[in-house]
Amino acid sequence: MNWDQIKGKWKQARGQVKQQWGKLTEDELDVIDGKRDELVGKVQERYGIAREEAEQQVSSFEESCNC
Repeated sequence: MNWDQIKGKWKQARGQVKQQWGKLTEDELDVIDGKRDELVGKVQERYGIAREEAEQQVSSFEESCNC
C-alpha cells in the first residue's frame, strides 16, 4: 500500500499505527493526521531512535498495512 492510500484512510490506519507504536498518544496521532514525515518524526522522538531507523519502520508499516 502506498502512503497516499494510508493518508486517505487515516481514521482506519491510525488504529494500526497505534498498535505498531503504542507509545504514540491520541493527541500525537491527531497532529500526525496521515502525514508521513510527522509520523517518522514522532516515532523517532518517542522511541529515541535515529531518523533512518524511524524511516525504515514507517516504510515496513507502509508495505504491510491492511488499511
